[in-house]
Amino acid sequence: MPRTEIKTLGEFGLIRRLTDGLTNRQPSTLVGVGDDAAVLNYAATGDADLRTLVTTDLLLEGVHFNLEYVPLRHLGYKACVVNFSDIYAMNGTPTQITVGLGISSRFSVEDLDELYAGIRLACERYNVDLVGGDTCASMNGLTIAITCLGTAKADEIVRRNGAKVNDLICVTGNLGTAYMGLQLLERERIVHRDKQMSGDTIPAFEGREYLLERQLKPEARWDVIEALRKAGIRPTAMQDVSDGLSSELLHICSQSKVGCAVYEDKLPIDYQAAALAEEMNLNIVTCALNGGEDYELLFTCDLDDYEKLVPLDDVYIIGHITKPDFGTILVGRNGEELPIRAQGWNAF
Repeated sequence: MPRTEIKTLGEFGLIRRLTDGLTNRQPSTLVGVGDDAAVLNYAATGDADLRTLVTTDLLLEGVHFNLEYVPLRHLGYKACVVNFSDIYAMNGTPTQITVGLGISSRFSVEDLDELYAGIRLACERYNVDLVGGDTCASMNGLTIAITCLGTAKADEIVRRNGAKVNDLICVTGNLGTAYMGLQLLERERIVHRDKQMSGDTIPAFEGREYLLERQLKPEARWDVIEALRKAGIRPTAMQDVSDGLSSELLHICSQSKVGCAVYEDKLPIDYQAAALAEEMNLNIVTCALNGGEDYELLFTCDLDDYEKLVPLDDVYIIGHITKPDFGTILVGRNGEELPIRAQGWNAF
């Protein structure tokens, strides 16, 4: 594969290459890539009650991803999805992103083509416009900073502080799977170095593709947001599971000034994740509580919505909200009560 040094294009030539052919999908996007700033007009949607949501995520090589096993195309896709997930967690809809890149000299133009192929795919799949950004030389590998804009009706925005006593606690999908995908990748990375000496370089991924997908190419749960709207359910509090269920639960309880009871036997756990955890001598419940990067939705809703919740696909009731003096409790399979601690991802 040919390698084109970035310096042969220069900053503006690189930007033109990476953004060539972009088309705007959102009526609120008046001016996208190509000027000093994007121009957005949410009045163009014809809804005066619409509010703007803004979120930013920063991904650093060596901290958030390892390019020994993370394909650049997958990385570009994931960098977008983690931002989209934050907007959905506010009960909103992502509409535009800007992309900032810090790039070291070891990356070629073709490398960035791959990264942007993933970004473009994510924008196409989620109907989001790429409207701007920045590129800069970096002394420390690859840095990706994405800011996502979104919209939500004023009376439909869901924050973390609305949970109330007796609300149901729900989560989507399954938990701990992305973490187990990371453990698998890290194990095979280390084993691969030894195998190279013998000429056997095929990683042992067979039958565990789902774990890899959950780690390398997660999806934001827009489908659940749509299902809740169609069912007439408005969550009282919500956030995405990026840093681990335990951390996210404590955020909601702290900001809502409530306690919670979550039941171990109600946690949704995938078979592949459980099997690998056993093989690696890990406690899958601990992984489910603290693993992070699942990008599922954790939300609370009124007890009266129970009958509407039950038929929803891939939504699980795992507990309920309690009075604050009850604390934040995990109820074990034998009825034992354990305090929930925040042991998920901590950037520092």
